[in-house]
Amino acid sequence: MLRRNIRLRREYLYRKSLEGKERLLYEKKRKIKEALAEGKPIPTELRNEEAALRQEIDLEDENTAIPRSHIDDEYAKATERDPKILLTTSRDPSAPLTQFVKELKFVFPNAERINRGGQVISEIIESCRAHDYTDVILVHEHRGVPDGLVICHLPFGPTAYFELLNVVTRHDIKDKKAIGTMPEAHPHLILNNFKSKLGERTANILKHLFPMPKQDTKRIITFANQSDYISFRHHIYEKHGGPKSVELKEIGPRFEMRLYQIKLGTVDQTEAQNEWVLRPYMNTTKKRKFIGD
Repeated sequence: MLRRNIRLRREYLYRKSLEGKERLLYEKKRKIKEALAEGKPIPTELRNEEAALRQEIDLEDENTAIPRSHIDDEYAKATERDPKILLTTSRDPSAPLTQFVKELKFVFPNAERINRGGQVISEIIESCRAHDYTDVILVHEHRGVPDGLVICHLPFGPTAYFELLNVVTRHDIKDKKAIGTMPEAHPHLILNNFKSKLGERTANILKHLFPMPKQDTKRIITFANQSDYISFRHHIYEKHGGPKSVELKEIGPRFEMRLYQIKLGTVDQTEAQNEWVLRPYMNTTKKRKFIGD
């Protein structure tokens, strides 16, 4: 199993290293297509390669014309089977963190929770690969308050790091009758204001944690971005007298997330390349938003 994972990782890195060459070749073909479409002469620097490039262009179709990237490989098989998620915490978790993770287990369908114990991250990741888990979610805390969420996609990444703020669990809500029961049906997703390239990347990481829902599912999970703070809300809806009498009930938990890093690799790979990092000087750019409007 170890040799297989090493081989697959090398193949992944090799495909990733070819992206620059494929992108350069794609740009050359694009210039030739534009020149032919507009009736302009072929650019001087491409005249020696024109015959070979035009032959490749004639053999391409819609699926092969655009070069693939490592991002396409990460979730290439995501639609073939439902996600299988492992939930765990930092070592020696407090009672509030344990309660929060228990509730997260019901938020994510097909999730399993384990006690961290003395296991190191590399052992957890290796065990999850061997048992065909698709994602690992690590929850961290500071003085009994959950403050960090790490989403690691397997087998090769990416890994997204989020800061958690304003965490309110079902356990903290006193009026149990007002919040409704916790269903285990596959939820509908609402992803609001993920409009930038980074926003689309973040939404892609979040949405693949959930399987395809049925049409009559009354469970709704919302990720709403505002000023790069992502609000998580969990509701069920009820129809008492028709389509215009829909009543929403929040069933918890609720919290805010702030993305501060995306890494092209798993959480145990310290050498993995950073795709995006929130730098300290970015906090002063008040009018600049990275994920959405």
